[in-house]
Amino acid sequence: MEYVTSGILSGIGFSDVVDVAIVAFIVYKILGFIRETRAEQLIKGLLMLVILTFLSDLFNLYTLNWLLRGVMTVGLIALVVVFQPELRRGLEYLGRSKILSGPFSQMDKDAAKHITSEFVKAIEDCSTKHVGALIVIERNTSLTDIIETGTVIDAAIDKEMICNIFYEGAPLHDGALIVRGDRLHAAGCVLPLTQNKALSKDLGTRHRAGIGITENSDALTIIVSEETGIISVAEDGKLTRFLDTKNIEKILLKTYLSNAEDAKQLGIFELLRRLREGSDHASK
Repeated sequence: MEYVTSGILSGIGFSDVVDVAIVAFIVYKILGFIRETRAEQLIKGLLMLVILTFLSDLFNLYTLNWLLRGVMTVGLIALVVVFQPELRRGLEYLGRSKILSGPFSQMDKDAAKHITSEFVKAIEDCSTKHVGALIVIERNTSLTDIIETGTVIDAAIDKEMICNIFYEGAPLHDGALIVRGDRLHAAGCVLPLTQNKALSKDLGTRHRAGIGITENSDALTIIVSEETGIISVAEDGKLTRFLDTKNIEKILLKTYLSNAEDAKQLGIFELLRRLREGSDHASK
């Protein structure tokens, strides 16, 4: 027995270990991506079809086996169409690389603090006066197709400018404001609405659009409700509500200092998770 075991192990080389490790890493990333999405239910359904196909072949159920094989063949083509948003999102996820410079990689700490301060003052003002706002901060995924639906303004990030854009009488107040790097790049932009059917019916078009853009990109969205003044943040298809300006300040600093040493202590996903848990508890 020991001889057989040692013989098997002796046939495993360094390249085999690397090969298995790479495959394991890819599988781990794929499972992490499909977790808590529609794709999770898809995988369960596919596994059931594979198991049924195997059992029908094992027990010589020829008609059922033929039918299941046909369903799987046609189904794979249909899945590409039905789950196109998830496939696009997955490819964009694979295309993001920390090796490439992000939009904030050259921004120093003082500039980031100034920009954050202007945003916080604008958001606080909108919240207090119940002025609806929808601010989208572009990160690694380009939002050029979204920008083309609005008006390019290319202005410095300034509290008064942001408030004027979303003032009810302003021509661009109904759309989204796209922020690219340290500039207010475009306003009045049209965003895709989320397809999530589980959202509360109390959430209007502004919130659904804010979530929708984060389902198709890695953008960060800040939303101020016109009816209640409640501040929310959308990230990776998830909405965190009932935030205050201190929370917004932390999130924005983390975003604009994403490559700075003192911002690596707390990831934005972990921060938003904690805030989301707190807001869920408060809403109860």
